[in-house]
Order: sequence, then C-alpha cells, then structure tokens
Amino acid sequence: MYTARWGDVARRDLFGTKPDRRDRPYRVVIRIALVIFRLFRFRFDVRGQENVPAQGGAIICSNHVSFFDFTYLGLAALPQHRLVRFMAKSAVFTHWFSGPFMRAMQHIPVDRRAGAAAFDSAVRALKDGEVVGVFPEATISSSFTVKDLKAGAARMAIDAGVPILPAAVWGGHRIATKGHDVVLRRDVAVTVLIGEPLVPEPGEKVQALLRRTRAAMEELLDEAQRSYPDQPAGDDDRWWLPAHLGGTAPTPEQAAEKDAAYAAGHKVTSTRTPPLVQVKKLLARARRR
Repeated sequence: MYTARWGDVARRDLFGTKPDRRDRPYRVVIRIALVIFRLFRFRFDVRGQENVPAQGGAIICSNHVSFFDFTYLGLAALPQHRLVRFMAKSAVFTHWFSGPFMRAMQHIPVDRRAGAAAFDSAVRALKDGEVVGVFPEATISSSFTVKDLKAGAARMAIDAGVPILPAAVWGGHRIATKGHDVVLRRDVAVTVLIGEPLVPEPGEKVQALLRRTRAAMEELLDEAQRSYPDQPAGDDDRWWLPAHLGGTAPTPEQAAEKDAAYAAGHKVTSTRTPPLVQVKKLLARARRR
C-alpha cells in the first residue's frame, strides 16, 4: 500500500529531470492532488506501472466507478514521468471552475453531438507521443461492473498505431459516485491496476480489438475487487459492492434500465441527498471533530 508523503509533494524529480514547461499547470494540480491524498490518508495499491511506456503514444482504457477516477489513474503514469491527457465531456471544459484547469492541462473535450473533432484531437495527441486516458463506458457504471464499451478507443488505437493499456480502478466510489452522497472519509483504499499492452494486430478490426479490451478490463476489475483490502462495515454499507459479490448495487440489467430511462428523459429515483444538505452535513461533521 502506498500513502502519499509530504516529501512526494515537494520532490523536484517527480516529473523527471526536464519536464515540459507547458505542463506547469498540470504539475501544480498533481501536487495539489497529492496534498489531498496525504490529508485524507488514501491507501493506494497501484500495480502495473511498468506497463506505461516511458515514451510514445498509448491509450489507457479504464472502467469508471467514481467522479475522481482520473486522479487515481494518473498516479500509475507518474513513475514513468508521463502525464495522461484524459478525454472528458465538453461541459467540464466550459464550467466556470473546472474549465480553466482542464484546458490548461490539455485534456481533450468530447462533444457527444459532434465526436469527430475529439477523435481527431486524440489521434493527433497519440501520434505526437502522448498518453491519452479514456473511459470507454462513456459514463459511471452504477452496477460497478464493466458496461458495454464505445468503439472510439479501439478505433483510435488502430488509426494511431498505438497500444491500448487496459486498466481498472476500484475504491474511490466509496467517496464520490453517481447517485450517492459525497462522503469525505479518511483511510479509504483505492486500487489501480494497469494491464499489459494490447497491440493492434495487422488487419485487426475495431470490434475484435474492442472485445480483447473489454475482456482484459473485466479480468483486471475482478482482480481489483477480489483483492481489495476493505470490507463493508455492515449490511447498510454493502451498496459499494457489485451484486455478484454480495453487494446491493444494481445488477447490470437493472443499471441498464435506469440508464435507458435517464436517456429517455424519465425521472430516476436517486438516494443522493441534495447538495446544500450535503454541505451542511459535512460542516457539522467537521465541527464535531
């Protein structure tokens, strides 16, 4: 288990000996993230860092269970002094708070109504030697299993001639995920696994590479879930486990029905407390401490 240390925050060689000056905002954000990880005593189990190439393009394809998955995945690239350019919905780039940070870190906006521009930007970044991060499920999986994948990541790998690095992240959803309150707790374990590169074979079709990617992601997620060090505190704390492991999360079929209802514009019942009430609860908890 790795817990961020104050020395990590100040390390001069954290990003290598000659980091690109254009990435200074990104480096500042990472150091801030390390401060937060230290204050909340996150316990990280990061495996497979050696699979991230020291140079050249690659695509990290991960499952998606938490609002902050991208911050955890970025840790796996740091030992190789790589910064991941994540693809995210365009609304994040136009938000008054997150927008300036996302643009400064050169992440890639995705407009789902006109995805060709994002695809072209990602392929250019890959050909320029960048590591691009993708959540091919396109949204958080409320069943905490791997959903059907969009084909974009496989198409990018074939067009750019770069490998896919299948990945799994687990544990961060206990703090913040779709449909549940944000709970700022200490000592949460977060597992990040990076699998061996999947290199597109000569003449390989997009769907074939996509199937290989999904199979690898499912295997990694299963390993992350079964090796996770923490267990639910009681029956009312089993919400963060998938149904097939004895949790009370929706089954993949139930989650798909909810997603379909949401996409159709129907109201979906949520257990999430309104944001203002959440803030009041957090302030009250902080005063008690």
